[in-house]
Amino acid sequence: MSEEDEDQPPPKRPCASPPADQVLDNVLETVLQFLDAPRDRSAASLVCRSWHRAESATRDSVAVRNLLAASATRAARRFPNARSLLLKGRPRFADFNLLPHGWDASAFRPWAAAVAAGSFPALTSLYLKRIPVTDADLDLLSRPLPASFRDLTLHLCDGFTSRGLASIASHCRGLRVLDVVECDMAEEQEVVDWVAAFPPEPTNLESLSFECYEPPVAFATLEALVARSPRLSRLGVNLHVSLGQLRRLMAHAPRLSHLGTGSFRPAEGGEGEAEFGEVVSAFVSAGRARTLVSLSGFRDLAQEYLPIIDVVCSHLKSLDLSYAAVTPNQILMFIGQCYNLETLWVLDSVRDEGLDAVGIYCKKLQTLRVLPLDAHEDADELVSEVGLTAIARGCPALRSILYFCQTMTNAAVVDMSRHCPELKVFRLCIMGRHQPDHATEEPMDEGFGAIVKNCRKLTRLSTSGQLTDRAFEYIGRHGKSLRTLSVAFAGNSDVALQYILRGCSKLEKLEIRDCPFGDAGLLSGMHQFYNMRFVWMSGCNLTLRGCKEVARGLPRMVVELINGQPDESERKESVDILYMYRSLDGPREDVHHL
Repeated sequence: MSEEDEDQPPPKRPCASPPADQVLDNVLETVLQFLDAPRDRSAASLVCRSWHRAESATRDSVAVRNLLAASATRAARRFPNARSLLLKGRPRFADFNLLPHGWDASAFRPWAAAVAAGSFPALTSLYLKRIPVTDADLDLLSRPLPASFRDLTLHLCDGFTSRGLASIASHCRGLRVLDVVECDMAEEQEVVDWVAAFPPEPTNLESLSFECYEPPVAFATLEALVARSPRLSRLGVNLHVSLGQLRRLMAHAPRLSHLGTGSFRPAEGGEGEAEFGEVVSAFVSAGRARTLVSLSGFRDLAQEYLPIIDVVCSHLKSLDLSYAAVTPNQILMFIGQCYNLETLWVLDSVRDEGLDAVGIYCKKLQTLRVLPLDAHEDADELVSEVGLTAIARGCPALRSILYFCQTMTNAAVVDMSRHCPELKVFRLCIMGRHQPDHATEEPMDEGFGAIVKNCRKLTRLSTSGQLTDRAFEYIGRHGKSLRTLSVAFAGNSDVALQYILRGCSKLEKLEIRDCPFGDAGLLSGMHQFYNMRFVWMSGCNLTLRGCKEVARGLPRMVVELINGQPDESERKESVDILYMYRSLDGPREDVHHL
């Protein structure tokens, strides 16, 4: 061997190639990260074991839309890298006080315990809806949360107090979002100053909402918190915050884009309160007339101050007046400037004249809710088919509508189906039961038939008024995109339910109340129930025998009977409430089920 050969470095050994299955997993994980839609990801996970494994490892956003359908342990094992959790509890009909008190009182505790045990180590966001949450749950949740945790939203939850909020504020030091929305908080003997529990140094808060919080908060503490939260873009305060105080808060938050205004009136006595012009200046200052895109609140409105919002209306995309009994004359003061509005919530106090103005000026409107000032069947009629027709003809971009009224006509509903073919959500609530078309005295069949025929993208439908089996024939034949259907006080026989269950193949949620549907209708959906998230039937003609037959035929469905007698010998044959849902963990142990 020459001297030159000795100087040569030894030849490199070829690197060992990774196993083929590891390469496939790496490729799959890379590709699956581009799939955002939950349905697409779920479909991919069913291809084979390796796809299932890769999808589990890359899913960072997890939604459990029925808290009883999967355990926290199973969810953590299936999605170990989950960063965002969305949990939903009670079905929507629970809002009508149909469920017994405490029915799901402990449903959230296993999830709080799982988070506390480190089962979701990457968790950054938690959204809870219609779930009972106690102070102990929030305390258990807050202490061991990872430093990465940022967002907590409680929507339509109940059972907690200011003490629970204080636990979150004091322990989650990196918090960006704390939103308490439409919650029914428990009564408390001693109110804790939860706002003072935030750390004294500058915070990362971007959103703080407590519009539903009933006790007053110490304003000096709130003002100091807002002042040391330079990133704050969303702020929703409760009705104890006056206009003068709101002006001071706005001065500390130049980035505000979403504002919940509090009471929207000067404080009693007026000491230290801002004059009308000063509040106008607060809305205009720092370019806020261009940056503010959402307004809500107005929980104790001083009508003479309402024209203030005119200065920001041209850039508003969302306006919630559902707590303010605004009259037609008052809405006309500013609605002409709302030409960029996409979402509007109002009370029916605006009457048909106000809705007519909305149809004239709000051409970009996509979501509308017209809620009742007086939610009784014999209340005065404030809006009618005239207002609905005005919206239909004036707002062609409409995607979602919830409309409360006393009477309606088929012609108006047909008009909406023709002018708003892009509708995805149509919820019409005629408050009087079994109300026909008040102009022709005919059932409302043709109106709802037109909605499902002409609005091909419709995914959610709520029916009301006098409806015969013919309306449900239309729904079963044409409602091929429906995923949620709510029915109350409608139909003639089981045939109506059979039309729905045999025709609406994509149906996920079925809510039925006080309809003449019995065992035959229920049993007609045996082929469909495993594909659905839940079925709720209350005040119908179901029997214990029929429910048992469903339970025997579908062993992986949980069939709960609510308000039934616990003793078999004393149990009545009829069933008050049936709540049936699919579950990966079987029936729970704290309620009666079949």
